[in-house]
Amino acid sequence: MSLPLIGQPPPERADAARNRQRLVEAALRIVAARGVAGLALDEVAREAGVGVGTAYRRFGDVGTLAYALLEDHELRFQEAFLSGPPPLGPGAPPQERIRAFLDALLDLQWEQWDLRLLAMQKAAQGWASGPYPTYQLHLVHLLRSLQPEADAPYAASVLLALLTPNVLDHQRRVLQLTPERIRAGFEVVLEALI
Repeated sequence: MSLPLIGQPPPERADAARNRQRLVEAALRIVAARGVAGLALDEVAREAGVGVGTAYRRFGDVGTLAYALLEDHELRFQEAFLSGPPPLGPGAPPQERIRAFLDALLDLQWEQWDLRLLAMQKAAQGWASGPYPTYQLHLVHLLRSLQPEADAPYAASVLLALLTPNVLDHQRRVLQLTPERIRAGFEVVLEALI
């Protein structure tokens, strides 16, 4: 998986790094020109001028490629909640940090809507892929700081489930809820849990 936790990515050969960069840049051009619906590994490989096998070996599926396109934003978000200023970063009480983290995550979901939805729907590992294990770990830590006796892993999974692209997509497209209504409803659930 190409979306790392904070820190240095594993070393890779120079030609592999160049190919990855070419594939990511080609994918970004395709998304800019045609939107996420136009994203296919075969087309990205052609646009990048590399073999289709290289694209599939590098990413495996279009969902993993979508996570790669989200990587820069994701690393900035992780830096903010792990070491940035409070209340998102360390230094604020756990309840404030939980609210700031989930609020920022919801903002991030809206900002990168189509890519996050594609990544979640198409990645071979689905929910277990990408940044979600990192979110879970961070939220469990904060919830345990707030309520040591509570079932923090369960509460964290419930809160994160409500912010998954699939759930938000259903709320927006099928239920036709506005982002404001979704945020207000989420706040009610969050208040009940914390």
